[in-house]
Amino acid sequence: MLRLLALAVLGLLIFLLIRSTVSAFLAGFGATARTGGPARALRNDLVKDPVCATYVPRRTAVARTAGATTYYFCSPACAAKFEAPT
Repeated sequence: MLRLLALAVLGLLIFLLIRSTVSAFLAGFGATARTGGPARALRNDLVKDPVCATYVPRRTAVARTAGATTYYFCSPACAAKFEAPT
């Protein structure tokens, strides 16, 4: 029984070590780690395009500011439709 418990603890430690190593490796390529915090949330937030109502990641969205509000679009075409006079 003690041997099984020791193997379980060892397995958990190996898993945590591999997970942190892979996260650090991916963070070097611009991917986010699981414990990224607020900067991670900013990059990975989904925002809704007001023209076509699709959701796009904030980091890839086309941003336009009108007054004090920033709008996010899935493409430059949707941004142009938004900016066009009605």
